[in-house]
Amino acid sequence: MTKICNTCGLPEDICACATIRTGQQRVIIRLELRKWSKPTTIIEGIDAKSVSLRELASVMKNHCACGGTAKDNVIVLQGDHRNKVKAILVQRGFPEQNIETH
Repeated sequence: MTKICNTCGLPEDICACATIRTGQQRVIIRLELRKWSKPTTIIEGIDAKSVSLRELASVMKNHCACGGTAKDNVIVLQGDHRNKVKAILVQRGFPEQNIETH
């Protein structure tokens, strides 16, 4: 017997709730200069309930070869990685038109 999704009522193997949730999110990627003019990439707008921010931050840190953290529904990466982060998010199923880069 397969498990049934509580949200849509479909079996979990064909459930599309996660895809729908990522499609409805508005993600903002911006560059911020911190102490001593150090560039920092800030990723906001990702719903922590539908996506594991810690896992996503870990993937981004490994791909960008930098340090960073995920806290308070925000991912912070050391350095300017706006283009790489956008590519990772698109690869993970976020629609490109819902990702703003500043």
